[in-house]
Amino acid sequence: MPLNHNVVASSIAVVIPCYRVMPYVFAVIAAVPPDVSLIICVDDACPDGSGKQIETADLDERVVVLYHEQNQGVGGAMATGYRAALERGATIIVKIDGDGQMDPRLLSAFVAPIAEGLADYTKGNRFYRPESVSGMPIKRVIGNAILSFMSKFSTGYWNLFDPNNGYTAIHADVLRQLPLSKLSKRYFFESDLLFRLSTVRAVVLDVPMDAVYATEKSNLAIKKVLGSFLLGHLGNFGKRLVYAYFLRDFNVASIEWVLGPSLLLFGCVIGLINWIDSSQTGVTASAGTVMLSALPIIIGLQMLLSAINFDVQNVPRRAMHRDLRMHPATAFQEIAGATETSRSRKHSGAHPKAAEEAQLNEGRE
Repeated sequence: MPLNHNVVASSIAVVIPCYRVMPYVFAVIAAVPPDVSLIICVDDACPDGSGKQIETADLDERVVVLYHEQNQGVGGAMATGYRAALERGATIIVKIDGDGQMDPRLLSAFVAPIAEGLADYTKGNRFYRPESVSGMPIKRVIGNAILSFMSKFSTGYWNLFDPNNGYTAIHADVLRQLPLSKLSKRYFFESDLLFRLSTVRAVVLDVPMDAVYATEKSNLAIKKVLGSFLLGHLGNFGKRLVYAYFLRDFNVASIEWVLGPSLLLFGCVIGLINWIDSSQTGVTASAGTVMLSALPIIIGLQMLLSAINFDVQNVPRRAMHRDLRMHPATAFQEIAGATETSRSRKHSGAHPKAAEEAQLNEGRE
């Protein structure tokens, strides 16, 4: 698929983490579109010596091979690749795994929304079309569905699915806002990156893609990582609530996140205590005792649902990298909304250059 003009105008780098991906990685590199200016292969202490083999094969002059002395996991490899791409001036950085499960020819579908200012980060979604999962093992379908639901809570991106899909693209200006050293280094990397993106309110879009399963073996075993992923999501969920509803903002949902679970827990505990007491004494609980348990449960559940609904509606909509590239005064005016409108009306009758200078002067004041 050829890249459009907006995409070609950006400097695109592809990062390929390499760990036991021989010989699939050769075909992946060969399929990278010619409009990509840089291909970074990170040998994550691969026992197969993938980095040396890539250098020896001399497949493409765009290829740069980086090495880890010790295995750091996919997150560690990507952090190294991201830093190298930023140092080399890439505008959009794409992650493609080297195991052949991601078609590099789909790259333009991931890059275009970012280049056109519609998203800050894009990721693949193998569940978008029912036909796309026809070749996926049923255990993997169920496991990914569970992980996706946990990710919605922990990241706040309720519009996304398939959070562990490794086919991604990100704008360099947004990547610079993220603490790369704090990202999970293992398989939780993609989910943890989504959480970090939510803290800066980056816009993330799903890109439909088909699942590809040939003879390669996936290193991600759902049963083995489910427990660690659950703990990771719980931790990120708690941090996100604090960041979004108590540090950065405080609103009605902030109160609901506190009172809702508290009342629900209170009602359940009181109800359980009264039920045990009633079963032991044989005395039926009075209506007042029942209501003492039922009312907090009902109110708490309503508050919790209301808080979740607010969270769903609060998914970021405006791509932040457009503002990061602006003059600070201009960016502030665009984000301000109503202020921007009033100012644009004020200068609507003036020459465009004079209006621009007037807006910049106001920003300096």
